[in-house]
Amino acid sequence: MAGCARLSQLLRWVLGVVLVVIALLWLADRLWPLPLPKDGLARVVLAEDGTPLWRFADANGVWRYPVQTREVSPYYLDALLTYEDRWFYQHPGVNPLALVRATWQNLAGERVVSGGSTLSMQVARLLDPHSRTFHGKLRQLWRTAQLEWHLSKAEILNLYLNRAPFGGTLQGVAAASWAYLGKSPAQLTHAEAALLAVLPQAPSRLRPDRHPQRAQQARDKVLRRLAEFKEWPQAAVDEALEEPLLLAPRLEPSLAPLLARRLNRPDSPPLIRTTLDATLQRRLEDLLLGWRARLPEHTSAAILVVEEESMAVRAYLGSVDINDAKRFGHVDMVNALRSPGSTLKPFLYGMALDDGLIHSESLLQDVPRRYGDYRPGNFSMGFTGAVPASTALSSSLNLPAVQLLEAYGPKRFAAQMRIGGVPLALPALAEPSLALILGGAGSRLEDLVSGYSAFARDGKSATLRFQPDDTLRERPLLSPGAAWIVRRILSGQARPDRDPRAELVQRPVLAWKTGTSYGFRDAWAIGVGPRYLIGIWIGRPDGTPVPGQFGLASAAPLMLQVHDVLTNRDSQRGISAPVKAVPANVGVAAICWPLGQPMSRTDPNCRRQRFAWTLDNTTPPTLQALDQPLSVGLMESVWVNAKGLRVDAHCPGAVARNIALWPAPLEPWLPRAERREARIPAADPDCPPPALAASSPLSIVGVREGDQLRLPAGSQQALQLKLSALGGSGRRWWFLNGAPLGDSANQDSVNASFERLGRYQLSVLDEAGQTARLEFSVVD
Repeated sequence: MAGCARLSQLLRWVLGVVLVVIALLWLADRLWPLPLPKDGLARVVLAEDGTPLWRFADANGVWRYPVQTREVSPYYLDALLTYEDRWFYQHPGVNPLALVRATWQNLAGERVVSGGSTLSMQVARLLDPHSRTFHGKLRQLWRTAQLEWHLSKAEILNLYLNRAPFGGTLQGVAAASWAYLGKSPAQLTHAEAALLAVLPQAPSRLRPDRHPQRAQQARDKVLRRLAEFKEWPQAAVDEALEEPLLLAPRLEPSLAPLLARRLNRPDSPPLIRTTLDATLQRRLEDLLLGWRARLPEHTSAAILVVEEESMAVRAYLGSVDINDAKRFGHVDMVNALRSPGSTLKPFLYGMALDDGLIHSESLLQDVPRRYGDYRPGNFSMGFTGAVPASTALSSSLNLPAVQLLEAYGPKRFAAQMRIGGVPLALPALAEPSLALILGGAGSRLEDLVSGYSAFARDGKSATLRFQPDDTLRERPLLSPGAAWIVRRILSGQARPDRDPRAELVQRPVLAWKTGTSYGFRDAWAIGVGPRYLIGIWIGRPDGTPVPGQFGLASAAPLMLQVHDVLTNRDSQRGISAPVKAVPANVGVAAICWPLGQPMSRTDPNCRRQRFAWTLDNTTPPTLQALDQPLSVGLMESVWVNAKGLRVDAHCPGAVARNIALWPAPLEPWLPRAERREARIPAADPDCPPPALAASSPLSIVGVREGDQLRLPAGSQQALQLKLSALGGSGRRWWFLNGAPLGDSANQDSVNASFERLGRYQLSVLDEAGQTARLEFSVVD
């Protein structure tokens, strides 16, 4: 009985000791908790395929590429566990046999031959660095125990995969794989896996980019160990031993920096995934760097490439070079608010088609006009007079676009653009005006590209997707038919086949539009290709004008080069462009100017026949300008006799005739046979008709049609001309080559100087809407 009592007392004492030890361990775990990593600053921005684009280092300058065990090659896991810790899944964190073996080998060799640390112990040292002293070893054992208590083996291994040092600022096998080998850790070969398994043993001494011979020797040691333990077949090991140590150029992730900065938010995860194509991004960044020498000083550029079907952004270049301070490389011009120039015109033409204001060949007026104090001019040389809507759009003429916006309504246009996902920024308290269509508002490159997606997506604009989880949202902007016709015009296929019954097809070619903001501050080119949308901006981010820089000369060549890159890529990959179905309500009609209506070509009022794209078989009549008072309309009703002379309606044999006339402001640009005085028959003096309304014709004095003027001989001075107008009424507004020159009172003159040789077009407009024009040259 006494023995049983003593045994029972001993058991209680042991149990008490165990409970005290457990309590002390619990208390110690509470007082000195396991320092699991919480640093969320280190982030990596990834392309769609997982390629690192950009990295944000932590407070210590270290960058990581977080991975899970399943995302790493099994070859690497084999090499790591076999070489570092074969019994990782069996031991409780510390392997006593390994410790004894390491101690014996080190004592026998009188130097450090091998270590006895397990992977758990190495992770403990990574999480809580300590000195290599007895106290430090105890601390490591304590942290190892905590690891095994709190985490599973898979979690401990995952910590090692992401925290092991690989030299320099690299931590983790994924960061090392991309930096040294240029590939994902899931794609490692046998030799590469062995190399990365051994590097953390001495990351500085074995860095393969600095000490390739040492690194290869260490790699081969691992390979032989794997063969010794029959972990890998001998043939695979022999082949790996023959593999030379080939490294990719050591490059830190340095693609799409401005998109990376944009997506790096305080709540961002360690891996920021994007929709970018890393290969395409790198190719276009190299291309844009090559363009730097072609750009004026302090000028930057932006490129945006979007896949039409998914609206995934495949390339994002916000500046020429983020490190180029002289070019404001830190400013993201994809997201900057700028004047869009003429890039808004395709939307207006599409809305006008939908509203029944025009068809593709409607007669518009490219003539001088005034709207109060606003007198828009053309970017190109002079005015062209009568112009079809398709040519006005493809040539980016300003005056027809203003005429069209006046009819559609600037407030309505701005509202439709906002509803369609393309907001236009105006100054505080300002309202949309006619200047809107020539760039009198602010827009962003990304919004314009989003809006142009309507021409590839049956009239619906879609938001850009920068990340795989972004939702694709569509908004109706145009009808499918209007979007199809505008895209056809922008692709250089403006006019349909002369046979109205010809089959309609949409050839997969590039449709594009350029734009230039006031003062040459912004040059734009937006393209709608067979599979991609391309947006280009060039200019100075600080808004300083760059004379001579405009969309067609600056931005369009870069856009076409980007398009060639995309086309060649698709060709090499065997990807063909999809063929777009033609909307059912798109048709072809033979119309006649000046009325813009279908009629027989033999009809005397069919002065010029054109074939037009139409919507719903609708052929709107010629659009009249609202601000031009006209004495007559486009159809004059007269009575003629058997001799073809104009008579009074009550004269014997009088027959009614309707005569189609061109809009009065076009008179100076018409052949004499098409002008009003030639189209209306002369009056019969025997039975005269009522007098037609007439006005004093407007003409220019000071230079004549076809004159060749010479610069002053032997003088550096410019040629000076005093110009005045006869006829007409009220104030005059003068235009030289389409740009406002000045204004004058009824009998006053305006002075003009000419320093350059070349051909000039001079136009004048009076208050009644009359115009006069002539062309002359300045020669040596």
